[in-house]
Amino acid sequence: MLRHAIEPGKRLLNLRCQTGLFLDGLSASHGVGVEISPEMTGVARRMHPRFTYFEALPEEFSTSEKFDYILLCDVGEIVDIQKTLLQLHSACERHTRVVIYNYNHLWEPLVKLAERLGLKIPQPEQNWLSEQDLIGLLSLTGFEWLKTYRTALFPKRIPLLSAFANRILAKLPAIGRLCLVQILIARPLPKPVDPSTLTVSVIVPCKNEKGNIEDAVNRIPELGYRTEIVFCDDKSTDGTADEVRRMQKVYPERLIRLLQGPGICKSKNVWTGFEAATGDVLVILDADLTVLPEELPYFLDAISRGHAEFVNGSRLVYPVPKTAMKAANMVGNKVFSLVFSYLLGQRIKDTLCGTKVLWRADWERIRPMIGSWGVTDRWGDYELLFGAAKLNLRILDQPVHYQERIYGTTKMTRVFENGVVMLKMCVHGFRKLKVEY
Repeated sequence: MLRHAIEPGKRLLNLRCQTGLFLDGLSASHGVGVEISPEMTGVARRMHPRFTYFEALPEEFSTSEKFDYILLCDVGEIVDIQKTLLQLHSACERHTRVVIYNYNHLWEPLVKLAERLGLKIPQPEQNWLSEQDLIGLLSLTGFEWLKTYRTALFPKRIPLLSAFANRILAKLPAIGRLCLVQILIARPLPKPVDPSTLTVSVIVPCKNEKGNIEDAVNRIPELGYRTEIVFCDDKSTDGTADEVRRMQKVYPERLIRLLQGPGICKSKNVWTGFEAATGDVLVILDADLTVLPEELPYFLDAISRGHAEFVNGSRLVYPVPKTAMKAANMVGNKVFSLVFSYLLGQRIKDTLCGTKVLWRADWERIRPMIGSWGVTDRWGDYELLFGAAKLNLRILDQPVHYQERIYGTTKMTRVFENGVVMLKMCVHGFRKLKVEY
């Protein structure tokens, strides 16, 4: 589960590192371990000498060195958890994730019984903190709780039974709360970034959207310090590319770029734009302009203020014109939003709104996961959401006003076939995000 939550090859600080097992097992590129026991530290230095170790109480340890992940173990034995969490801020950057490994307080009677029966190594008096206790402490110390992973529903190995209980039953919403181990993920509350210092790339995937190009140029507002509009033409046959070239001449004051897409599907067209983008922030705006370009500043505001790290447009908050979305598509969106909220561990109301905003630095981390989810995502929405969830990014819905397209025809046809593809994505997402740890 920790390998699922923590990327390999990252800078890792492990408080209460014991023998350095986690630093090594999580493949940290640079690891620092802190342990109160000199004997434990000595074993760690012998077994895993490539890491750095300190003997100190978690409450007293402080460093100015920055880390991608901070793993806090044996929370139940820390006297002052609040002070410990406050000390961690000096080791955090915007993207740092704090990972708290803890026992479920519901297991206190069983754990104590196991210790008395000699089935478990005895431990000192514990702080049996509930999930809500830890979330409260995180809030008090300037961190935001993101999600909780749970595992070890049946921590005694019995062939077939324990595997079924731990890999399947433990992932179900209600039953999972009975697991022995819970791992909380949190992030430091980010400081707002002045939007005027950011560069923004607006990626506009288009296929046969000639009639919408000039409207897009006129209606996309200037965002941040510099805005580049990147039209990704996916082998259009109606002269879309020529229209973009005309816009480059008519509006020389705007930074307008034209890229040739692979002509395979929307997702690969978007990835073409992402790879060529130069902005700090990446914005996807579909060329049909059914999402109002005038509302893009809301997305930039959400990400620059630190409210979210992945901003997901939601068309299902405000009323949707009857002619703008077919009834079958509406029902499908609502059903899949419930499924995805469970899979992602964060509430999502609209999975297929094309407008999404994220940091380019986070795209660089999501990119290696593209194509790894077991089925081709034609639209790209699912792979981005899955990747953001896997990285434990803060995902937030941004309501948008959805309108009927003016020019061209919708690409979302073959509703049943697309529904089957989405269902396959959900199945593979469940396996990758819930079962494979």
